[in-house]
Amino acid sequence: MSTLKNGLKAGLKTTWSLGKIIFPITLLITMLQFTPVLPFIIDLVAPVMGIFGLSGEAAVPLVLGNALNLYAGIAGILSLELTVKEVFILAVMLSFSHNIFIETAVALKVGVRLWVVLVVRFGLAAMSGILINLLWSGGGEIAQYGFAPEVAAAPETWLGIFLLGLEKASFGVLQLAMIVIPLMLMIQVLKDRHYLQKIAGMMGPLTRLIGVEKNTSLTLASGLIFGLAMGAGVMIQAVQEDGVSKKDATLAFIFLVACHAIVEDTLIFIPLGIPIWPLLLIRVITALVLTIFISYLWRRAEDNQKEVVST
Repeated sequence: MSTLKNGLKAGLKTTWSLGKIIFPITLLITMLQFTPVLPFIIDLVAPVMGIFGLSGEAAVPLVLGNALNLYAGIAGILSLELTVKEVFILAVMLSFSHNIFIETAVALKVGVRLWVVLVVRFGLAAMSGILINLLWSGGGEIAQYGFAPEVAAAPETWLGIFLLGLEKASFGVLQLAMIVIPLMLMIQVLKDRHYLQKIAGMMGPLTRLIGVEKNTSLTLASGLIFGLAMGAGVMIQAVQEDGVSKKDATLAFIFLVACHAIVEDTLIFIPLGIPIWPLLLIRVITALVLTIFISYLWRRAEDNQKEVVST
């Protein structure tokens, strides 16, 4: 009973905290669409966005998602009319690169170098956008955002614009609550029943595959389940107490940059009307391939160094 109570309380608290971000941003961006401000910014960045197969206005959710978090990026998407392909590209790019300030701070605290975090996160985001744009020729239809109402015609008065913004912002927060509250309940169960430690104990095959020691498993488990920001406390503690090396911490973070908060960061894109299984597969495969490749290069460099020293 206490687990249910605490989980519900955490879900409502998280919804309130994130709602305070998503509501005003959705309202503001919706209203800015009817002023010269947003069109000016869009014209400025449109040539760059074209590289990723995105319209100029898609820069808004990209900037918001990177500066704040995924929910802010989604708020930006909700306020724009985009194709399914554009929304999918944004979802993949934001999955790799979001909440850059907080999550970079976590990485630095654990001992990962700044340039590694920035190059991997922005590099994956840019490369994924370019590749999806080149390889996928479909998705040209307009995306339908969950059960958000369709607007028949653009409002002609400032009151109408404000009411439209309120409507979109309210639906955004409601859909957020429908996903966040069940997730917080699940996380509370994992905490209270000590399942996280059990999950960490089952991650031997993954640690061997990506070339890190077993003592990195708790860091990987907390990042996979809670994310880089929400699982920061567990991750930092695990690194400090379990004696995780800087090499293993770096490899674990490279893996988690591509694939963290695997449940939440996938499910929150459902209301945007895009296929989420390809999104999940792209994240998992990218995380595995990239980490295994860097681990291999790291081992070769260490072996070469040992040979030089021995001779």
